[in-house]
Amino acid sequence: MSGYKTFTMIKPTAVKNGHIGSILDMINNAEFRIVAMKLTKLSYERAEKFYSVHKEKPFYQDLCTFMSSGSIVAAVLEKENAVEAYRKLIGATNPDNAAEGTIRKLYATSLQENAVHGSDSDENAIIEGDFFFSTLEKY
Repeated sequence: MSGYKTFTMIKPTAVKNGHIGSILDMINNAEFRIVAMKLTKLSYERAEKFYSVHKEKPFYQDLCTFMSSGSIVAAVLEKENAVEAYRKLIGATNPDNAAEGTIRKLYATSLQENAVHGSDSDENAIIEGDFFFSTLEKY
């Protein structure tokens, strides 16, 4: 059975370009409930830990540098079939392949700077949400 929670981050370029409100509006209009949210900044070391699954991939260091380059918005979202529903809302990882009207099609500037992160599984949604939020911070 699919879970009810997913995790997202609004990435540094989208934050810098002033898209927090527009992205959150799309999340709300898609009937997700925000159960935890914060504006924060990842250190390079925290970015390395968060993206450690990609450690052996050629883009890993660039990804960590980018994700620690500015403020991000981290959030836990709730909705039935949350992971699947959110991945549909954000669109393909490569914004050139993303469907019209998706977050990445509207706000991404490149493959790496693709506006938002979205969990790819129910298990990762829990791990990623717990990385940023304690139990006391989730409502």
